[in-house]
Order: sequence, then structure tokens, then C-alpha cells
Amino acid sequence: MTQVQEGSFLTLHYRLSGPDGQVLIDTFSGQPATLSIGSGQLTPAIEQRLIGLQEGVRTTIDLGPGEAFGEHQPDMVQWVARKLLSELGDPHEQYAVGDVVQFPTPDGLGSYAGAVREVRGDGAVLFDFNHPLAGQSVRFEVQLIGVL
Repeated sequence: MTQVQEGSFLTLHYRLSGPDGQVLIDTFSGQPATLSIGSGQLTPAIEQRLIGLQEGVRTTIDLGPGEAFGEHQPDMVQWVARKLLSELGDPHEQYAVGDVVQFPTPDGLGSYAGAVREVRGDGAVLFDFNHPLAGQSVRFEVQLIGVL
């Protein structure tokens, strides 16, 4: 049996659940996922817990508040003026609490997301740019099908 190590390629089924037990991602009823340890496809905390596991194992990994996706950073909750939103996208776009909006990175090569938390009368929008699970506990269930 092969053991997971840094750089391993994995074929696995996994289920990620939030702090309330709600399943967020589940591959068990479909095709397994394939990924490489160290490539950033999983959070470093989850990758570290997978290292040393044997091919064929099925286990559950519980990660404490903030361990999987970092702590919630208050400075990543920011007001964005309507003028800037109009420049970055559709000037007629209507935003509602709970919407997730994609923003271009300053270099224009990527994007990042922010969740709408509040909309003011002047059109300014309060965005939370933290990962939705930042500061929360998660459960990661995994079945290692193959390790290369």
C-alpha cells in the first residue's frame, strides 16, 4: 500500500461539511476527484492531515474554527462605492444580501469573490472578501482510492 506524501497524486472521494453539518461538496455519489498534494487544490491544513494516510483508507478529519480556511479577518469586510462597482461591471447591476460578486485582480489576470453583506441607499455595497468558511469548523470525509 502506498502512503500519501508531499507531491503525491490522489484519486479520492471526499465530502466537505460546514459547522452546521450541511454538506457543501460531495463526490461520493459521482466521479472521484483527482488532485496533487502541494498544488493548492486543498487547504494546507487538510493536505497535512492527508500526509501519511495509506491508499484505501476512509477517514473523517475534523478541523477547528479557522483551521481549514483561516480566521475571519474584519479588515476584509469593506464598503465599495457604487461608482467603482459601475466601472468594474454593469452600471445597472442590482446587488442583494447574499450575492457573490467576482472582482478582477489588479493585474487583470485573475479574480476574487466578495459576498454582499449590506447595501446602502447611496448604492455603496458592503462586501465580505473572507472565504465563506473562514473562522468556522469543517468536517472533511475522505476515501483514498489511489495514491501515486
